[in-house]
Amino acid sequence: MRLFALCALVMTAFAANSLLNRAAVGAGLIEALPFALIRVVSGALMLALVARIRSSGAGKGLPGRANLLPALWLTLYLVGFSLAYLALDAGIGALILFAVVQVTMLGGAALAGDRPSPRRLAGAALALAGLAALLLPGTNAVLALWPAAMMAAAGLGWGLYSLAGRGARDPLGASAANFALATPMVALACLAMGIGPITPGGLGLAILSGAATSGLGYALWYAILPQLGAARAGIAQLTVPVIAIAAGAVTLGETLSTGAIVASGIVLAGVALATLTRRRS
Repeated sequence: MRLFALCALVMTAFAANSLLNRAAVGAGLIEALPFALIRVVSGALMLALVARIRSSGAGKGLPGRANLLPALWLTLYLVGFSLAYLALDAGIGALILFAVVQVTMLGGAALAGDRPSPRRLAGAALALAGLAALLLPGTNAVLALWPAAMMAAAGLGWGLYSLAGRGARDPLGASAANFALATPMVALACLAMGIGPITPGGLGLAILSGAATSGLGYALWYAILPQLGAARAGIAQLTVPVIAIAAGAVTLGETLSTGAIVASGIVLAGVALATLTRRRS
């Protein structure tokens, strides 16, 4: 039950990243890549602070060492995520992101020899059916191909980054180091496309996304990820678009149709079937 509560908290934080990014970038409070840069800097500082506090309490130095590939995957996620929200609604963006994450992580689990049980496969199939229903033609959810492609790239990056973090001996320290290494990569992309105007509101939303819903959220995610396994972790993340769609309707005035509500219920049913294990006598 404790693991379920922590997982729900992390999924809510991930959904909040979509809402914060869309609220800032979509409203023109800040350009997409400056938002990504401020987000990764804030996340790196928060993760480094938490890692240092933890290490000081244990009487050890600051752990963690950056790795190039995970930092590249993180950069791909951050850049693609922010660019996509120039045109995508928060809920639809989260939907595309975690659908790609789902495919990436289940594929990685299969390649690693982690074979999901028939019950989990059935739950995944049901959840994916709900996602497919949300993407049916005629919904007008995705009005242009390029933002969807950017979010798909972000999903690939996040899925690969999550898989890379599964075997980390010190997930918190590794996350802090990888965020630090990703910072100059995001900065180069930002400089290449220009900074643009930054309002106080856009700056505040970017810092909140980086320090709280990214930095603290990712630290908790990597703490519970080894207990979940790649297959269940990928399936659990399917709740994020459901949370983002509902919250986007309430806070950003995004349209939530009856069909979207029904499809979201199907996704939740699939996630429950795949994640909640039966008690053994």
